[in-house]
Amino acid sequence: MKIVIGSDHAGYALKKEIRPLLDDMGHEVVDVGTESGDSADYADYGIPAAEMVARGEADRGIIICGTGIGMSISANKVKGIRCALVHDMFTAKATREHNNTNVLAMGERIVGPGVAQEIVRIWLETEFEGGRHERRVNKMMEYEKQQAST
Repeated sequence: MKIVIGSDHAGYALKKEIRPLLDDMGHEVVDVGTESGDSADYADYGIPAAEMVARGEADRGIIICGTGIGMSISANKVKGIRCALVHDMFTAKATREHNNTNVLAMGERIVGPGVAQEIVRIWLETEFEGGRHERRVNKMMEYEKQQAST
């Protein structure tokens, strides 16, 4: 699977912890930055990561900032993105099974490296259940299409 990963300064350290896991799992990784802990704006990394997923240039995205909130809001502005802010293993699994999320947001100030790695592993390995959930996801995506045409 091709994964795009990005962070601002407040998520940079956690991004560095996640990257080896992705490599060990055999994923192709594209890092859109940032490359340091120097102050950076989350939208400058969350939006390009989400755009790569929306264009089909990456299968999924992982974005990290201090809380994950700014990144998740930014990513969800991109048409076709279903980004979930996740800080525990249960929601990592549920957001894939029920919402077919294609971008994962996390907060470095909220989760430690071990929990974050387990969240990523679960999120990447969990399949969408479809069924009644597909109907619900389709309703969201249809609304998005309607809004784009108004």
